[in-house]
Amino acid sequence: MYQKIIRPLLFRIDPERIHSVINTGLKVARCVGIGKVLDWCYNPRGLQMETEFCGIKFPNKIGIAAGFDKNAEVYKMLGNMGFGHVEIGTVTPRPQPGNPKPRLFRLPADSALINRMGFNNKGVENAVKNLRRRNRKIVIGGNIGKNSSTPNEKAVDDYVACFQALYDYVDYITVNVSCPNVTNLRELQGQESLERILSALAEQRRQKAVYKPILLKISPDLNFQQIDESLVIIERYGIDGIVAANTSTTRNGLKTSEERIKEIANGGLSGQPLRDRSVEIIRYISEKTGGKLPIIGVGGTMSPADAMAKLDAGATLVQVFTGFIYYGPKLAKDVNKAVKNGLQK
Repeated sequence: MYQKIIRPLLFRIDPERIHSVINTGLKVARCVGIGKVLDWCYNPRGLQMETEFCGIKFPNKIGIAAGFDKNAEVYKMLGNMGFGHVEIGTVTPRPQPGNPKPRLFRLPADSALINRMGFNNKGVENAVKNLRRRNRKIVIGGNIGKNSSTPNEKAVDDYVACFQALYDYVDYITVNVSCPNVTNLRELQGQESLERILSALAEQRRQKAVYKPILLKISPDLNFQQIDESLVIIERYGIDGIVAANTSTTRNGLKTSEERIKEIANGGLSGQPLRDRSVEIIRYISEKTGGKLPIIGVGGTMSPADAMAKLDAGATLVQVFTGFIYYGPKLAKDVNKAVKNGLQK
């Protein structure tokens, strides 16, 4: 029903506007008690298969990637829909509006999106305010970045500020230096900049009474040598895991017309075109590290089969965003069914 009737209607509305409408609807639904109905429909207890990742017990293997719940407003309802974790953000120290609109575009022929949102969010203190009311049924990750106005040479200050503010309210922290939609941000993936940021966060964590995992989210556009360099830094500073991978600046092999792609211009590509590359990176990292580095697989998870491919390649958990939009609200439930069936074989 969703893919044949509801999705075509939703796709007639501007994508950023409909995302805002859906988030508002989820907040209203929570207030009037519809969460229990969603829980009954999409989150049956028999499909909750506890999975340990970086010392944390996750209710199941599927979560929502950063970008969907930027301001930590609807994570409870997403948990009711069968997702075992939600990565909120990307949050920055100060609120920022992001890039000029339009900045989110659908590519239906490719089951994809292009976005250049630019870390639009209400700031880390707003996220903390919303997370103070959380329950512990769903795992929450905090995806952190820098403000656009902060020069790269001072980026570490922004990451430390977000880390300090969020630490007591999330279960893990993801460091986002790989988003293509903030000017020059991906320069922070270079060895010197990345070491400066990760070493500072590792030092901040050493001062905490409670240990929480730090993950690094990487770009799918890195070559294997660059991935190797990142893995060395991850090991050097005791970073706990990796999220593979972010959106891409490539436009290879798309079915959407070249004219339309040029019209959209800059932005990060997500969805089905990233499926194979994400699996390739996951498999490479898993083999390179002997399966010892925990991996969250993200990028092109459009169906239960795509989720299983990431898990088979070496990921422990998977995340969705674009796949949730194209597949519909049953995605988490269907992935959990596929995982359960796979375990029973």
